[in-house]
Amino acid sequence: MRVEYINPFVEAAFNVLKEVLNTEIKRGELYLKSTSQPVLGVATIIGLAGDVEGRILLDMAPDTALKIASAMNMEELKTLDELGKATITELANMITGQAVTKLHDLGFRFDLTPPSIVTGRDMVISDSGVEALIVPIQLPHGRVEINVAIKEKA
Repeated sequence: MRVEYINPFVEAAFNVLKEVLNTEIKRGELYLKSTSQPVLGVATIIGLAGDVEGRILLDMAPDTALKIASAMNMEELKTLDELGKATITELANMITGQAVTKLHDLGFRFDLTPPSIVTGRDMVISDSGVEALIVPIQLPHGRVEINVAIKEKA
């Protein structure tokens, strides 16, 4: 996986999270995950197709998602209801949109699927033959992982 694909997503995640949550952000150590990986409980998935193929996950625990959605809506949400899920999906949209704009400026061409959100326990995402690079981000709200699995088309 080329670093040119990863950096825009990391930068966009930092920019967007810092802006919408108005808080300090700390990045953890990057690491790779195998092709089958459990998610933390709330994950938005955005597919990529074109010069590259793969997907981006914005992954977090349910309590982290609830805290972030509450902060973004400037009201305390009691459960991760439709408003909360829509807010987390929009957060993923904002991060991905900013990253893709940077990638297009660098000459990469690909299309995105609309973000989907999945919630639940013991979920596993399987990517056929593509390792995922994980960028952990620590916020006062909890940990968020930017999970990028992209490969160039042959």
